[in-house]
Amino acid sequence: MSVQLGRLERVMLRSAWPGEATHFTPWLAQAENLALLAEAMGLEADSLELQGQEQAVGPFRADILCRNTEDDSLVLIENQLERTDHSHLGQLITYAAGLKAVTLVWIAERFTEEHRAALNWLNEITHESFHIFGLEIELWRIGNSPLAPKFNVVVQANEWTRQIQLASRSAAMTPLGQIQLGFWTKFGEFLASIGAPLKPPKPAAANWMNWGLGRSGVHLLATVNAGQITVGVEINTREHPTWFAKLQAHDAKVLEATGIELDWDEKTGKKHSIARCVYALDMRDEENWPEASQWIGQRLLKLRKVFRPLVKDLDDEPLEQDLEAVDLEEV
Repeated sequence: MSVQLGRLERVMLRSAWPGEATHFTPWLAQAENLALLAEAMGLEADSLELQGQEQAVGPFRADILCRNTEDDSLVLIENQLERTDHSHLGQLITYAAGLKAVTLVWIAERFTEEHRAALNWLNEITHESFHIFGLEIELWRIGNSPLAPKFNVVVQANEWTRQIQLASRSAAMTPLGQIQLGFWTKFGEFLASIGAPLKPPKPAAANWMNWGLGRSGVHLLATVNAGQITVGVEINTREHPTWFAKLQAHDAKVLEATGIELDWDEKTGKKHSIARCVYALDMRDEENWPEASQWIGQRLLKLRKVFRPLVKDLDDEPLEQDLEAVDLEEV
């Protein structure tokens, strides 16, 4: 018995989006479509939080500005529904400088070899905290099916090159910096080995790493120092002064759901407050790193599962208006 199969048909972009500013940008700015873009870039689906369309940059306007909820950094998106050109490359760089964006995303129908080379060169010469992406957008359908968009990454930061750069600088690091770089490398391998829904951190000589919880202003945090490790939730209480108390109001239910007792430390007058748990462990001994990976990984996953729905419901209304109990049985 033969199976009847459909045939993929590629569709011209302008048939769905006659104009970049009037049609494509508003379409891409919708949460479900930013999720498609985020996944193509290797991020979690809800990592791109819209900050604005046609964002003013001096006398110019950038297409889309987002915030990466994994690290609260800015993501600038420049759209083009035809082959790439010098004008849009210049706009991307100009807008990025004006907005202090650290991730630049150029979307086009097709990238020329010259513009691929330009973005690759920028990735090579910029600091590892900057990420430059080039993506081609396609439209497909089968028969009379709805049109289906597809993002193809053609340029991204060369992580292999950047790891070589990190390794070349490791000799100049402090002993603690070398420990942190080595541990985060191993921890990333641990997360990948268990298939955790957490993106492995980019190894660095840093005492902290963070992961998004679906909203900017709050994220998971893990720290590594010589004699202890911590895991917790960090809240930007300067921008969202009610969020710490709202989350702390669920402390008993969080403890019941996770078994993790958090120390809630509201830092009045500071940008961030934190709820965390601490574990004393000698991180100078590499034999302790597997235990540290297990301890950090398990707690990150448990806190992520509980806090994501709580964070989703946060708003900036006064605390007394928002103390409804949250059912964590389904978490």
